[in-house]
Amino acid sequence: MDVYAPQTWKPHERPTLPGSPSTPLHSTPRRIAYLVVGFIVALTGGLGNALVTVNLLYAQGSLGVFQSEIQWLPAAYVMTNVSANLLLVKFRQQFGLRLFTELFLVLYALATLAHLFVHGLASAILVRAASGISGAALTVLGLYYTLQGFPAQHRLKGVVLGVGFAQLALPIARLFSTELLEIAEWRGLYSFELGMCLLSLGCVLLLKLPPGDRIRAFEKLDFATFALFAPGVALLCAVLGLGRTVWWFEAPWLGWCLAGSIVLVTAAVTIEHNRANPLLNIRWLTTANMLRLALSVLLIRIVQSEATGTVGFLQVLGLQNDQMRGLWLVTLVASIAGMVASALTISPSRIQPSLMFALLLMAIGAWMDSHATNLTRPAQMYVSQALLAFSGVFFIGPVFVSGFGAIIAQPKNLISFSLMFSMTQNLGGLLGSALVGTVQVLREKYHSSQLVEHLTLVDPQVAARIQGSGAALGGTLADPALRSAQGVASLGAAATREANVLAYNDVFLLISIVAWATLAWMVLHYLWQLCTVCRPAAAGQNAQTGMARVSLNNSGSQ
Repeated sequence: MDVYAPQTWKPHERPTLPGSPSTPLHSTPRRIAYLVVGFIVALTGGLGNALVTVNLLYAQGSLGVFQSEIQWLPAAYVMTNVSANLLLVKFRQQFGLRLFTELFLVLYALATLAHLFVHGLASAILVRAASGISGAALTVLGLYYTLQGFPAQHRLKGVVLGVGFAQLALPIARLFSTELLEIAEWRGLYSFELGMCLLSLGCVLLLKLPPGDRIRAFEKLDFATFALFAPGVALLCAVLGLGRTVWWFEAPWLGWCLAGSIVLVTAAVTIEHNRANPLLNIRWLTTANMLRLALSVLLIRIVQSEATGTVGFLQVLGLQNDQMRGLWLVTLVASIAGMVASALTISPSRIQPSLMFALLLMAIGAWMDSHATNLTRPAQMYVSQALLAFSGVFFIGPVFVSGFGAIIAQPKNLISFSLMFSMTQNLGGLLGSALVGTVQVLREKYHSSQLVEHLTLVDPQVAARIQGSGAALGGTLADPALRSAQGVASLGAAATREANVLAYNDVFLLISIVAWATLAWMVLHYLWQLCTVCRPAAAGQNAQTGMARVSLNNSGSQ
């Protein structure tokens, strides 16, 4: 039997694309089961990396490495996650969903299990790289399971939920990761990650997806493109992920990595541009609509990095993860609300207004945070962070649907769209974090120089502050000189804290400006589209009116 031969499907069962499951009719309990499994699988795909990302400082201490070394963990995840989509789509199409599902879950579980016994930076990077590949696989798998839980007329809602489930991983990880660290330090995190992986594997073995069409998909040049594109993207991720830590102009290897990335990616693009059946449709990706979509998603992801700045801001004020739990609970509830609202309102005609609405909320939330002070605490950021969390999940579904509509019309562009969506999401996140960190460092140095310039002992207020800080240590330090030195150190720490607060305000304001600018660009483009649609309609109406007048005149003359 030829497994690649076309199968006969009923009209309602026909798979949307090769490599995707068929959509037979299910009973209500079975639909609910598919929805639950979709949630578990999608959450597993993002939760492992989220647990590590929110606890990098603790992981750095347990591994005994420098800050520049621990930044390889999130970078390694993005390196493999972006490139995996190049081959995973064709892997599903040629070898089927069952092998695709079980193989990558088993590999992910084995890598995580090995890390529990061989603990070091190298093994941690290996697990994060495996997590990146499996994360790309599980995100799609979670979407397929979620879609099985919805009838055909509500399938767009299923798409929004399937894509949105993975977005809940970060706020969930912030809520309870402290308890995992208390159980067994870093082993608590990886044990939970292993448990989620095994749970997902058990779920997909018990409840299998319906079969789909299989085709011969791979070509020899596909592997040549991957061999060039994957290391090129990996080098770019290394630059974006570590540039702020080692500093952009002080590490020569960053320049070599960036140059190598440009050469490798350009070579891969050149091969694909001249292929009869390309893995990446460069001509389609460079059309005006796709470029606008990619730029929109990239800018929105940069705006979403404001949440990273919020964590840094609160840590500067001395707060730890367990003290921010109320804030993360608010963001989790807001994220769920954004996902549900997006699912209830999704329709092809509302995609552009939905994106503009999300950007409006992001701009308002970032602007509210730009007025923070050293007395700001998580409770004062509930509203702004809720707006950012709601809008951050709200926009994901419309973006995915807007591009996927073109894929159904041209299935051969599925890999191109998957890669574009993955790159704008992941590289946008890295770029946003790098931008937030870089601007914060530069503005902190500026504000520090401005504040320290006015701190002189000639100023009576400065002298009184130093004396008061030293007097508070009178019971522990008998030497007046030491008390005075401690007073100076205390004043310097206060100045540094204020400089950081002002720097983060500048970062939040910059993000708000980027959001407003992106919103203005999208509004102008939307209005232009409306005008171009109305002009032909008006011209057609005028033509019909003119023809009617001519007809009336002719009939009157007769």
